[in-house]
Amino acid sequence: MIVPQYWAEAREQHRQQGKQITVRRFGWSETSAQEAQANAELRAKDALQRLISGEKLERREPKVSYNGADGIPIREEILARHGETIITRNIYGAHCLNTPNVFFADIDFSETTPPRIVLTGMGLGVVISAAVLFFLGYTLLKSALILCLITAVSVRGTEAIHRSILKSQGGPEKAARLRVLKFLTKHPEWNFRIYRTPAGLRLLATHRTFDPEELAVYDCFNALGTDPMYSRMCRNQKCFRARVSPKPWRIGISGHIKPRPGVWPVKPERMAERQIWISKYEATASSFASCRLIDTVGSGFSHPDVLAVQELHDRLSKAGSDLVIA
Repeated sequence: MIVPQYWAEAREQHRQQGKQITVRRFGWSETSAQEAQANAELRAKDALQRLISGEKLERREPKVSYNGADGIPIREEILARHGETIITRNIYGAHCLNTPNVFFADIDFSETTPPRIVLTGMGLGVVISAAVLFFLGYTLLKSALILCLITAVSVRGTEAIHRSILKSQGGPEKAARLRVLKFLTKHPEWNFRIYRTPAGLRLLATHRTFDPEELAVYDCFNALGTDPMYSRMCRNQKCFRARVSPKPWRIGISGHIKPRPGVWPVKPERMAERQIWISKYEATASSFASCRLIDTVGSGFSHPDVLAVQELHDRLSKAGSDLVIA
């Protein structure tokens, strides 16, 4: 996990067969602006040479805060460091805890049928229908029209079945809890602290530390139904992440962080504008929590290296309070 303090951008140009190639790359450093600039220049020169040799690359990297191009670290304002754990301000102004080795996973409640289930149901309907149509000797055009209709019906039918299953399981929250318990029956050494968030559950594994890229992490993500984007972010950024302050729009702050789009660093002349928004946000956010501890399940074991991160998370998120979660 890398969350640099300093950022820079470099540009390299090359003229070839009457056309000019311009490449821009970012650089970063945890020690100095000069080192960040040197890193940017080195990356720009490398990218230019690869382009000249025929490799297809983006000529300009997008300026994004988190999970941008592979190899780009987390680009957010650093608010605090606690050993290897770093607290940052994300693109919409909330505080995020970033840790290289303590497992966090959010499970959002949703009655939307996961794409893999829709595709399975759709594929099954199409295969069976195609076999029947072939057996009956329908023409190609007529078969195609019927298959289109059957595909639409299969999708609707699969979604209806999924909703019925969720309802029979007691709704999205109970279904998510059942997935957790099912996972624990196969992995009794695991231990989870379960938190309620505004949109679902958050799990913190306490029994050991993890490498974000190890197979056990993704097996667990898949079993629990963790957001695929979060899973990909963990791999790309080599860290786990948990939001520990409210989302602005959930606490009555309708305006976006200034200046837009909020990607760090901000030009010095725009910092006053940003600080006005932050002051309002921090004052309002202090009356809200971002999650609430509701249960602990599993082996009951807590690894000493996890405890410090757990305590920091609970304090910052106000997980033990009775405040409204947002």
